[in-house]
Amino acid sequence: MGVKLGILGLGTVGTGTVQLIQDCAGRHPLLQDVEIYRVGVRSPDKPRAVKLPTSVFTTDLAGIVTDPQVDIVVEVIGGLEPARSLILKAIEHGKHVVTANKAVISRFGDEIFTAANQAGVYVMLEAAVGGGIPVIQPLKQSLSVNRIHAVTGIVNGTTNYILTRMQTEGSSFDDVLADAQRLGYAEADPTADVDGLDAADKIAILASLAFAGRIKLQDVYCEGIRQVSKTDITYADKLGFVIKLLAIAKTVNPPPISPSGYLSVRVHPTLVPKAHPLASINGVYNAILIEGEPIQQGMFFGPGAGAGPTASAVSSDILHLVAALKSSTATPNPLLTCAHQDYCQIAPIEELVTRFYARFLTKDQPGVIGKLGTCFGKYGVSLESVVQTGFQGELAEIVVVTHDVREGDFRQALAEIRTLETVDSIPSLLRVL
Repeated sequence: MGVKLGILGLGTVGTGTVQLIQDCAGRHPLLQDVEIYRVGVRSPDKPRAVKLPTSVFTTDLAGIVTDPQVDIVVEVIGGLEPARSLILKAIEHGKHVVTANKAVISRFGDEIFTAANQAGVYVMLEAAVGGGIPVIQPLKQSLSVNRIHAVTGIVNGTTNYILTRMQTEGSSFDDVLADAQRLGYAEADPTADVDGLDAADKIAILASLAFAGRIKLQDVYCEGIRQVSKTDITYADKLGFVIKLLAIAKTVNPPPISPSGYLSVRVHPTLVPKAHPLASINGVYNAILIEGEPIQQGMFFGPGAGAGPTASAVSSDILHLVAALKSSTATPNPLLTCAHQDYCQIAPIEELVTRFYARFLTKDQPGVIGKLGTCFGKYGVSLESVVQTGFQGELAEIVVVTHDVREGDFRQALAEIRTLETVDSIPSLLRVL
């Protein structure tokens, strides 16, 4: 007897998933046990790219998640509501859930996974991060014996595409964004992508798995790429770096640096050394670098979105559930569940220890660099390099790169530097990996 799916939504991902399940020749034989039983859509009569009996379609999504015939609910409608309510209703009715919805999981994961554990069902989310890149199950299973130290990722294809073109063409952010919107790589409202919100959802999910604790999304420091200029990309290149929007979750080490937190979880544009594995990830591709003991380093790379890649992740979760349903044991598989209950303690961004790149516009007067150095020294900021790069009109342009420094100390130094009569502005401030 087949395992019956109730699919909520038949957009890009839903269509790709149905097509993959229907085209099962040469794929895993368990796919042949999957029956597409109900598909929830807004318009049942709309022409579709998939062939299904008309009896399969319904506008009653709540009816799908409460139908006793449905074994697995696949949520691919996106957004917060009604997705959250439908997932919870499915769990209440004993359904396993597969979702591609990173926004719902990052915001309501506590509620959803608590309910799933109490009901003895699984919520699978491979497609929520990294499109077709398998990273969720490896963190749950293959890498579960490792002590993870850091997860660092390029997890938003839109921003990576924009920064790549700014780097290769010398174009401005606004010009590339407009072009990306025309090509369909960026939404008409690009806020979630370019302001880092999408990446914050994803690193919250990855951090919860890597460090076995729940993450409050509001604790994730988030900074987007709107302020990254082609000038900064040029200077970064000369200094041996590329600029990437990174999503980072790492242990704060040594602990005394951060008495109030154990994890640093953040999203921001970052100067990445050209020799670093993530420096060569370009265009719309995603990559997630995992560092731990004893694995040392492992990187997952691939397309971060699209019908085929995301459907691959959704379908792999379906297969895991089909296998679980066919097994004789009633005991939940601990490598498929989300078992952790406690929240991770997150270090404030002020306690982050990192290197910084800063660009200053100053009056062209003797002793300016010396005054900058004095202010930095007062707050314990050690400078790796200081370069006067040229002029913008009447103003001299000075670029500095620091050694590792506590962010709070660096911010204090900048606050004092801004009061200097010779300093016009600080147009750029970026962290260095």
